[in-house]
Amino acid sequence: MTRTEELRIRLLGFRPTDRLWGWLGPLAMALLGGILRFWSLGRPHQLIFDETYYVKQGQSLLEHGVEMRVKEGLEKPDELFTVGNLDVWGTTGDMVVHPPVGKWVIAFGQWIFDPTSSFGWRFSMALLGTLSILMVGRAARRLFGSTLLGTIAAFLLAFEGHHFVHSRTGLLDLTVMFFALAAFCALLIDRDASREILARKVGALPAGTRIAYGPWLGWRPWRWVAGLMMGLCIGTKWSGLYALAVFGLMTVLWDMGARRAVGVRHWIRAGLVKDGPYAFLAIVGTAAVVYVASWAGWFRNPAGYRRTWAAEHPSESFGWVPEAVRSLWKYHQDAYGFHVGLRSEHSYMSNPWSWLVQARPTSFFYESPDPEACGAAQCSKAITSLGTVPIWWLGTVALAFLLYHWALRRDWRAGAILAGFAGLYLPWFMYQERTIYSFYSVAFVPWVVLAAVFVLGLVLGPPQASFRRRQIGLLLVGLYCLLVLLVFAYFWPIYTAQVIPYSEWHHRMWFPSWV
Repeated sequence: MTRTEELRIRLLGFRPTDRLWGWLGPLAMALLGGILRFWSLGRPHQLIFDETYYVKQGQSLLEHGVEMRVKEGLEKPDELFTVGNLDVWGTTGDMVVHPPVGKWVIAFGQWIFDPTSSFGWRFSMALLGTLSILMVGRAARRLFGSTLLGTIAAFLLAFEGHHFVHSRTGLLDLTVMFFALAAFCALLIDRDASREILARKVGALPAGTRIAYGPWLGWRPWRWVAGLMMGLCIGTKWSGLYALAVFGLMTVLWDMGARRAVGVRHWIRAGLVKDGPYAFLAIVGTAAVVYVASWAGWFRNPAGYRRTWAAEHPSESFGWVPEAVRSLWKYHQDAYGFHVGLRSEHSYMSNPWSWLVQARPTSFFYESPDPEACGAAQCSKAITSLGTVPIWWLGTVALAFLLYHWALRRDWRAGAILAGFAGLYLPWFMYQERTIYSFYSVAFVPWVVLAAVFVLGLVLGPPQASFRRRQIGLLLVGLYCLLVLLVFAYFWPIYTAQVIPYSEWHHRMWFPSWV
């Protein structure tokens, strides 16, 4: 074995060689999940939950480049919109508190199909949801070096309730999840590619060479891709800023670990000087450019909210700053003030402590159809953003295993999964007094799945385990996957607005806090 091969094994570990099945397994799960997500996607043909904001705003972006305010005094604008009357906007820009990217994503489906087609305004979310099943399967395969575990990860996401409901609803949070996951996947690819380069360059050095800082690892295009994805994530909701910080730190720590593993003496300094600044430029710099570019429609239309504020409020101290930039800054101040001051009571608000165990799911839609619709005294028709509880409960337990393996066994895979929680879940604890909801947790559901798969990998046992040990592990994992499938099927009616007897709906409310 050459020194380069030895270093490659040290840096990358075992890599599965079944490339075809590495794609076919996750692709099959994505196809299955996509069929479920696109099936009867237009039901119900009405704006549900926060679609009342984002769908109409998406159409406004298509027409005006900015979100326009609904005409004052207009009665039932949602009903008018869904029957094809698009004459619902006034002449002034609306003060909206989320950046435009997620609404442009919704608008893409409206542009392809029809502005008032419920299939059209949910199309993009179903597409992103389907693609993310494939992505999480490929990410898991790269993390765990196992095609089986990659396929299981894709299976779990395909049958995860939060993800499923958001894939069939025109909201923003699945877009946050998608772009954050895409950035994470790009950084995983970059990790492997940069370590290949490091192994090759260090392996080519004469034996016994003392390495002070290590070689330059190239321009690393996947880091630029990660920056692009994070810019789109932040351009959907500002909560992506925390993920940007955590993922940026994560990738630099990976570089430090790689340099240390090949014998670099000053590996910390090398990470800070050689890797850190370039990572900041590629990831943070690109994200910043993409974020500002996402406001292009607002820059072009003087009707946008606060668009002409700077011209109306000259500044002696900041007169050198372009008026459009000052106006955008004022807009951001207003939006930030709204977010930090949002403390109104809502029946479905919940504390982030309760999200992992699914203590308070969010009702997106509920109607009581006529009794003849279900053949019972009372009927229910509901869409509830409820996670598939076996996945979330195992994912919650898995956090203890992840912390142990990361802190005490230095398992980088555990650290990578924890980074998803740190960047997309933990920040919500700073805003516990605000009006927030459990459905925000869909943003980090891929890492809940990866956490569950980490534990399932431990149950399966290592490749060198005895045949009996592996068979028992496979049986237990298979039974768990069957349980996930059965639970998902049980909750299917309240994921998809099926008309069922009220008693059947109530049976699915396992805890009083679910009602």
